Formats: sequence, structure tokens, C-alpha cells
Amino acid sequence: MRMRHTLAAVAAAGAIAAITAGPAQATEYSSALKIKGVQYDAPGADSNRCSGGNTKNEYLTIKNYSRTTTVDLRGYVVKDAAGNKFTFTAGHRLEPGDYVNLRGGRGTDSDAGNVVYRQNCNFVWNNDKDTIYLLKPTGAKADVHSYTKRANDADGNGYITYHG
Repeated sequence: MRMRHTLAAVAAAGAIAAITAGPAQATEYSSALKIKGVQYDAPGADSNRCSGGNTKNEYLTIKNYSRTTTVDLRGYVVKDAAGNKFTFTAGHRLEPGDYVNLRGGRGTDSDAGNVVYRQNCNFVWNNDKDTIYLLKPTGAKADVHSYTKRANDADGNGYITYHG
């Protein structure tokens, strides 16, 4: 009985020490797929018209960082803080080191061109701040990044790199 209380006290002290030890580290999820970067603010004045608009210029780059594993994107989900989401329904396979740009607007998906279109002309990423979630088909987090224009886009070009 006495041992349980001692262990509980040691565990609680360790938890307090861990909380007060210093700044939190970014969570690193176990996934070959990561968000390489995001063009959250399409160049030019925002226009979500399907014909002549610039939603195609807003995109998210997802890269397979594995050295040996090919990943099928079918069932992966990309969403933002507001719950806007896109689910990869077709079997796009990313070889090790390969990437895909998930673009807004309408277009023809191309494995050779490394592009998938959301088939939706509305913008997803906010121009001031947002959170990007990349979820595995199981719903587990593959990668998550939050940004603010002021803190993360020093050159103001609307593009942020996460994993080089």
C-alpha cells in the first residue's frame, strides 16, 4: 500500500517537473507523409470564381519522407481549423521522396504532374492564421501545423515551409 502512494508521488513530481522544465516541443507524428509547405495566400487579389479566379494558386504540398515506403493517399484527409476538409478518394501513390500539390479550383488530377485538385473554387486557408491537419485514413494525425501570417511568413509571400 505504501509503495503505491510513493510511486504516485514520484510520478506526480515528474509530471510537474516536465511541465515546468521549459518550452513545449512541437509534436512529431509517426507518419511518412508530412506537410512540406503551404501557399496559404494565393498571389494577387483573392477571387474564388471558377473561371478566371486564382484558387488554383492556393495549394498544400504533401511529401512522402520515407526512404523505402510507397504511400497510397486514398482515405487521407486534409482539413483546416474551421472543419473545411478534403478527402483523397482516388489512389494516388507517392513513391519515397515524391510529393503532391493539393490545389484549389477545378482541374484534372495528374500523378505525372504531382497535382490533385479539390474540385472546389472556394479558398480553404485563411490569409491571417489557420491550422492545417493531415489525417491518416484511420483518423490519426499524420501532421499538424498552425500558422499566423505575422509570425511565420517573414517575407510576406504567402508561402510557409514546414519540412524541407
